Order: sequence, then C-alpha cells, then structure tokens
Amino acid sequence: MEAEAAKLIGAGLATSGMIGAGVGLGNLFGNYLQAAIRNPSAAASQQPMLFLGMALTETMGLFAFVVSLLILFVF
Repeated sequence: MEAEAAKLIGAGLATSGMIGAGVGLGNLFGNYLQAAIRNPSAAASQQPMLFLGMALTETMGLFAFVVSLLILFVF
C-alpha cells in the first residue's frame, strides 16, 4: 500500500469520531427535552449542565476533525 493511500484511510478513520459526537449531541438534547417537558420547573436549573455537556461532546468531534487534518497535511 502506498503512503498516500494509507494517509487517506487514516484520516477517514479519524473523522469517524465525529459520528459519535453527532449521536451524543442528539441523545443529550433529546433527553433534556424529554425531562424538561416532564418537569418544567427543574429545566432551568439543569440548563448549565446541558451546555457543559454540549461543549464537551462537540469538543470531542472537533478533536477528531483536527486529528484527521493533522494526518492529511502534517505527516
């Protein structure tokens, strides 16, 4: 296998981590919405934790994207 082909395969595999971030965000917001509909008075107190979870989940997706760019253009 040529080095360029291996590099492209590695970058593609690295971006598959972004799938997990998308699924995680959907799961996070879906569960928050379901809980907020069941108990609207407690929804406001859980909103900061929702945003923290969103930021951490999105960071993992961005990290996978940066790793794939590093594989493509640096190595």
